[in-house]
Amino acid sequence: LPGPPEVQEVALGPNGLLAGMKDGSAYFDLSTNSPTLVRELNRRFSEKHVYMLDSPVSGGPRGAASGRLALWIGGDEQIFNRHKKVLDAIGDQARYIGPIGAGSVAKLVHNCAGYAIQTCLAEVFTMGVKAGVEPLALWEAVRQGAGGRRRTFDALGDHFLTDSYDPPDFALRLAHKDVTLATELARELKVPMPMANLAHGELTAALNRGWDGRDSRVAMQLQKERAGVTIKVDPAAVKAALERDGK
Repeated sequence: LPGPPEVQEVALGPNGLLAGMKDGSAYFDLSTNSPTLVRELNRRFSEKHVYMLDSPVSGGPRGAASGRLALWIGGDEQIFNRHKKVLDAIGDQARYIGPIGAGSVAKLVHNCAGYAIQTCLAEVFTMGVKAGVEPLALWEAVRQGAGGRRRTFDALGDHFLTDSYDPPDFALRLAHKDVTLATELARELKVPMPMANLAHGELTAALNRGWDGRDSRVAMQLQKERAGVTIKVDPAAVKAALERDGK
């Protein structure tokens, strides 16, 4: 379904799902939905002894056609295990994430990150083309760089998730220099790059903390501080997760 209003109507409307479902049955919400609404729906369904799993899918039309869809499941883990075969029939990566609403949170993280990256890519590619590089050649080149050869979310496991920035893979001072050069070129070419300028500001703020010799991703600590969250995952757990995916 397109969004929260449609889900709410289908679930709770006069002729909706809640009105017709039997005790002990289960409802999977496959939409990209509001975690707040998901939790409210779960409360309402629970009152009628109907189980709910928020189960947003990711993979798009191509994934749906090939059966290669990820499903991120929030809810009672026992109910997830009971209906795992049904979920496996929908996609090839049905994973339990956590309590009700957790699947929807994961989907929002995934989609928002993708569109933010898309915006940044538009900035840097227009800069590159305006600087005189042929678009296809530019695309083919950057696909073979450090960022192009690795999936974006996998890189979070190196430093950000484990909260470990020493020794550096690539020092903050070098990253700051690179982004400074890119934003300077953009100004010369009169190419607006608001996302890149935000990144430059973060790197500068991290430098001002005296973190110049630490890994460049230490700048991500600033957002952890602003959000008031602590993220520190056991490196062995990160390694095990990557190995399960054949990385």
